[in-house]
Amino acid sequence: MLVIISPAKSLDYKTPAVTQDYTLPEMLNESEKLLVKLRKMKPQQLSKLMGISANLGQLNYERFQTWHQPFTPDNAKQAVLAFSGDVFQGLDAPSLSEEQLQKLQSKLRILSGLYGVLKPLDLMQPYRLEMGTKLKVQRSADLYAFWSRKITPKVQEAINESGSKILINLASNEYFKSIDTKKLNAEIVTPQFKDMKNGQYKMISFFAKKARGLMTRFIIENEIESVEDLQAFDAEGYVFNPRLSKPGNPVFTRG
Repeated sequence: MLVIISPAKSLDYKTPAVTQDYTLPEMLNESEKLLVKLRKMKPQQLSKLMGISANLGQLNYERFQTWHQPFTPDNAKQAVLAFSGDVFQGLDAPSLSEEQLQKLQSKLRILSGLYGVLKPLDLMQPYRLEMGTKLKVQRSADLYAFWSRKITPKVQEAINESGSKILINLASNEYFKSIDTKKLNAEIVTPQFKDMKNGQYKMISFFAKKARGLMTRFIIENEIESVEDLQAFDAEGYVFNPRLSKPGNPVFTRG
């Protein structure tokens, strides 16, 4: 079983890493091709390209200018510890044991607009580049065109190494679209998380993102290997809702 999640915009490079183990991203040569383009852009151009404030445009201009190889623990941090958004708060990787971090390394992949596919312990330098960014690189009209043929084989490789042909999609639509699912040899399962609001179960982004991280942790802690066993997920009040669920789309509700 392999789990796929999205990256986060918020990063934490101040808190010391809880492990000295690390690996290196496998597609840094592709990242370099993007950096060649990004380094030529001025802060205001980056702000317009990514729809971000002038301050964030300046910050990411500086990040792109200083981005360099080789990656070491002195200039980079393990991805699962560097990302600090809602999904990663739910996962809470810093509190996992060394053994659990190694399991996470084999069972989880993080999709990225700059790095393509990241293993949890892959070192990465700070960046911001959403997969949906319309950045033209070489003959590619956008990042989807640039990454799809590269990401899909890597995901299939990770599925094969995980020991079963099950892909748990806990990524956002923006990122999961970067995978050509027609070329995957896997059973794709996309859980959904809904909260009661105004008398109806609705997907509330903040809660759903955190729940994706909680489910990732649940899979690691309980060594989940089957789709049926996912139904036992009950973190923070969520329970499996058979009435709303469909094959390949289990729904968990609370409230």
